[in-house]
Amino acid sequence: MRLFLLDGMALIYRAHFAFITNPIRNSKGVNTSALYGFTNTLLTIIEKENPTHLGVAFDTHAPTARHIRYPAYKAQRDATPEELLAAIPHVKRLCQAFHIPVLELDGYEADDIIGTLAHRADQEGIFHTYMVTPDKDFSQLVSPTSFIWRPGRKGTDHEILDLPTILKNWEIQRADQVIDILGLWGDASDNIPGVPGVGEKTAKKLIAEWDSVENLLDNAVKVKGKLGENLVAYRDQALLSKELATIMLDVPILYSWEELELSPYPESEIRALFAEFEFRTLAKRLFPDEKSVSPTKESSATTEAELSDRTTIRDVAHVYHIANDDASRNELFAALYTQPSFCFDTETTSLDPFAAELLGIAFSWQAHHAWYLPTPDLAALLPTLREIFSQPSKKIGHNLKYDLAVLQNHGITVDGPLFDTMLAHSLLHPDQRHSMDRLAESHLQYTPIKFSEIATPASAEKSSAASDDLFAYTAAQPTNKKDLSVAHIPLEILAEYAAEDADVTWQLANLLREELTKSGQAEVFSTIESPLLPVLTRMEMQGIAIDPAALTEIGSELQQTIDTLTISISEHAGMTFNLNSPKQLGEVLFTKLNLAEKAKKTTTGQFKTDEATLSALEGCHPIISDILQYREATKLKSTYVDALPTHIQPKTGRIHTTFHQLVAATGRLASTDPNIQNIPVRSALGKKIRKAFIPAAGCTLLSCDYSQIELRIMAALSGDAGMISAFRENADIHTATAAKVYGITPTEVTKEMRSHAKMVNFGIIYGISAFGLSQRLSIPRSDAAQLIDNYFEQYPGIKAFMDATIAKTREQGYIETLSGRRRMLPDIHSANQNIRGNAERAAINTPIQGTAADMIKLAMIRIDALLESSYRSKLLLQVHDELVFDLIIEETEQLVPQILDIMQHALVLPHDVPIVVEAGTGANWLVAH
Repeated sequence: MRLFLLDGMALIYRAHFAFITNPIRNSKGVNTSALYGFTNTLLTIIEKENPTHLGVAFDTHAPTARHIRYPAYKAQRDATPEELLAAIPHVKRLCQAFHIPVLELDGYEADDIIGTLAHRADQEGIFHTYMVTPDKDFSQLVSPTSFIWRPGRKGTDHEILDLPTILKNWEIQRADQVIDILGLWGDASDNIPGVPGVGEKTAKKLIAEWDSVENLLDNAVKVKGKLGENLVAYRDQALLSKELATIMLDVPILYSWEELELSPYPESEIRALFAEFEFRTLAKRLFPDEKSVSPTKESSATTEAELSDRTTIRDVAHVYHIANDDASRNELFAALYTQPSFCFDTETTSLDPFAAELLGIAFSWQAHHAWYLPTPDLAALLPTLREIFSQPSKKIGHNLKYDLAVLQNHGITVDGPLFDTMLAHSLLHPDQRHSMDRLAESHLQYTPIKFSEIATPASAEKSSAASDDLFAYTAAQPTNKKDLSVAHIPLEILAEYAAEDADVTWQLANLLREELTKSGQAEVFSTIESPLLPVLTRMEMQGIAIDPAALTEIGSELQQTIDTLTISISEHAGMTFNLNSPKQLGEVLFTKLNLAEKAKKTTTGQFKTDEATLSALEGCHPIISDILQYREATKLKSTYVDALPTHIQPKTGRIHTTFHQLVAATGRLASTDPNIQNIPVRSALGKKIRKAFIPAAGCTLLSCDYSQIELRIMAALSGDAGMISAFRENADIHTATAAKVYGITPTEVTKEMRSHAKMVNFGIIYGISAFGLSQRLSIPRSDAAQLIDNYFEQYPGIKAFMDATIAKTREQGYIETLSGRRRMLPDIHSANQNIRGNAERAAINTPIQGTAADMIKLAMIRIDALLESSYRSKLLLQVHDELVFDLIIEETEQLVPQILDIMQHALVLPHDVPIVVEAGTGANWLVAH
């Protein structure tokens, strides 16, 4: 017997978006794309697969165990389109008309329902089970008698994935190892984090070597380099990700096999449905005698394959030139001099701008027209290129920071306003992917040539393929290529590829410019994000010096601390065990030492030993404090002390972090390779790391840090008189808050009271609850609740601001910073309390944190302009609310006051709330800060 289990929501989503550029609508204007696509798949299965049993599984709106376990689960997704939501009841009507059971159960996802039924069928051995879904997660369920039936796309036929195929594709020994790979890799579509730095290939390699996530994490110290550091640092996240990726097999679904048996269906009901939605083609397919139904946009020309197809360079007329002789180069240069704006894209040999050789530059200033300028003799072209890029014309590109860095390394400075399509899309849609290929498909319905289609291994010789035939060339390229480069690609092929990139980016810029204007984000983009691009480029290229000897000394100290703590923990436990194994640690803490009556467990039955769990137990046994210190010390050593020297650029002897402008929805900068933002500043151990960052010769390090900027912004936005008064009087805000909350004078405030008030002050910004505050302060929840109540009583303006902000966000669907940066928060309307609560906290936090981000970005832009025009000192780093400079000692007296003035006046706060910037200098970052 053949059991088919359809992933209803996945198929509906797939069908809706397959027709997104040209939806099928009936004569009443109703979008029937999702219903049409689902019906098409269903009929294919019924007609060609001869199922004996069939069911369609759906999610419900009720929260699942995954949402409760991890509130951010799927929280990044855009709100489901209204037209798609409207289709779901009709899909269920269709299932009922075919007498196909709709399988759904509150608290469980469709995946879990399908998993449970497939598992039951496997155990009973009476079916060949086919799981109909495009979702890769189902690979974990494939067995000798269970298969994935994956629908085709763009006109291709469906695929049936059996166990050997799954094992080969995932490079595993058992299907359940798919879960381990997903635990490490994560799943962006479900917001499952995985382990930073681990992609699909790395995850497969690790599981092939270590068999499971648990075994890998138990041996993480044996994995070398940054990867090993991340496995240690993110072990709890990896285990959580595996838990979230595991499809449940024990859903209490009560359907019997008899209820899923396919039975004859009444033609009249289905004919009526097809007539209602005007599915003429489908009606003729199912009922050959069908004469006609009402007119509709659905026709023989609107099959799924045709509507989802996109154009390519093969289909679109285009004029691309190669400027490879004096006449053509002169023609190109003359045109560029006259353009008010143009798009450019560099072609290089490496993604590392320090190592990249410039092969050529593509230009475009008109749709479907472009030029490619090869640069084998760059020295001869430099004077002209420098002059062209110094013109005040607007320069357009995709991921411009890379191109600016490459050109800077080759002696070319890019002046004039900039428009980065990747940055524009990031500002508009921060939770989507921003690659040029993806934007071309979504905005232009066009699929560009992929890099992997033309690139060759870096070690390869120049290709002998037909150099003037792009399609013959791409067809001749081998698959599964590694270490790809464009260095050996024939000129004609590279020119076509590069020119297309510039052409597509030019077209995207025009569309995104309109979208920025419509969304109210054009000013934020033009006054903050675009001008910041060259600033960040200069910072990245400048880098910062570190002292390897200092790191060695710090590493020795940390190792001594680790060794001492290891001995102490073993003595407290009365045994030696693997401290890096959450499983072994949980057994020691909760079975042997019995530190909690009802210790929490993961869904896999393992005791929780994450930081929050251990912090809640601090004080009940000395082993807890030792473990927390041990984890901090091992993380600092692996993540910073051992890793920082590996980031030194050989050409400069400095560390060059990469800054990301719009990774955070609030607009805060992030950094990677290495992540400078996460260097701890509060603990004594963490502070030591900053000692290793030193100034260049002839300089001192200057640190300029906004003082309590988020609290000042909260006071300004809320207009609370009490908090504004405290800042105007330059009072210690935490002491002032403690005095108000506890009803005493400032002189009576104890150190503990001030600490509690500080936690409340900063916790309020992030929507801290009484439970959360009680956990952080180790006080009863009732005391924490009273503390928060007293706080709002003393600062009524803040409570009113929070309530009004949530109400405003609920009304308009978004919230804005003082500068107008907008964050969409569709989850503010979620029926799921956890998801809605997260959105409400984001609504409160975004205007505060986002305004702070805008303020320091504006300051950086103005400081950079000052330095470039008049000084030799350099801006090196931005870390949260702090800027770090290589300060030429002779410039100190004149420059520092100007920097402080710019920072203090970068953005004027309402109610004249004063902005304070604290500055310090020193022989290393710790001393300066």
